[in-house]
Amino acid sequence: MRVLVVNAGSSSLKLRLLAADDEVERTADVEPEPERLGDVLADWPTPDAVGHRVVHGGTRFTEPVVLDDLVRQALVDLTALAPLHQPKSLAGLDAVHRLLPHVPAVACFDTAFHTTIPAAAATYAVPREWRDRYAIRRYGFHGLSHAHCARRVAELVSPGLRLVSCHLGAGASLTAIADGRSVDTTMGFTPLEGLVMATRSGTVDPGLVLWLEEHEDLSPHEVATALEKESGLTALAGTGDLREIDAAAAEGDPDALLALDVYTHRLVGGIASMAAALGGLDVLAFTGGVGERSATVRRRAAERLGFLGVTVDPERNQQVDGDTEITGRDARARTFVITAREDLEIARGTRAALAGS
Repeated sequence: MRVLVVNAGSSSLKLRLLAADDEVERTADVEPEPERLGDVLADWPTPDAVGHRVVHGGTRFTEPVVLDDLVRQALVDLTALAPLHQPKSLAGLDAVHRLLPHVPAVACFDTAFHTTIPAAAATYAVPREWRDRYAIRRYGFHGLSHAHCARRVAELVSPGLRLVSCHLGAGASLTAIADGRSVDTTMGFTPLEGLVMATRSGTVDPGLVLWLEEHEDLSPHEVATALEKESGLTALAGTGDLREIDAAAAEGDPDALLALDVYTHRLVGGIASMAAALGGLDVLAFTGGVGERSATVRRRAAERLGFLGVTVDPERNQQVDGDTEITGRDARARTFVITAREDLEIARGTRAALAGS
């Protein structure tokens, strides 16, 4: 089954056409306008199915689902839980459907992988009324990436491992994976919780948010905008690009050095927390743009994770090409770099959903 994978970004649709054997036949990054999208798809082979990445599936959608009017309305109803991300997913869904109305489509969810997280890890210690009325819980995100990472590590090593998957990009999250199942993760009710990211703060004291609104008269919108778009590495170093920060730090720039230290501190603490949820660590895997390309981030993390048995080989760490093991000498835990391939996970989920429909 040939699958068109659609990943709706902030300003574009990332398209990838996969053959039945998952070979990449076509790829493009286009504006989500019917005319531009139509120009691209007109020259491509017609897919047998379309698989859409959808950020939020709530508690209802725990696996890929064939799209119809009822499912689409349910996704609209979930917009309140992901107001920055869900509308983009819906816009991409609609844009492709207008051009390929007779091709079956499937929604694959970033939250679905984390529905196996136990209550102890998923529950916030807030009033029961809030949890029940507003569906407040830790949902987790980047699930498609973490799921692929887990599947690939199982192929390279063996199933049944205790794995910490590090998806590090402009957005970043960690997931503790036991025998292929998510048991904890760093993102929560929203993708703002957890690690320091390119423009997102990651976890901050809720009291700080209340203080800014009550004592400094900042509106909720102003605070949300600052935490989502003006914080993280950008706030610390003036840029969210770790390559620029790394270069500046090498020249001794104090802001860049602080940014790397803060980023590493939060990353290492998160990995340790995920390992604690697993009761130990067999494999550490880095994926995503930063995870795959920043030897500095991997080295700095490993230097502080020796107590978990992590070391990396300096030469291998500098010469990563595709899925690569970078485990160092005398390591008790193995370390890998895994190429992010959400498209493979979406295609797999799409085929499975249609086979079962």
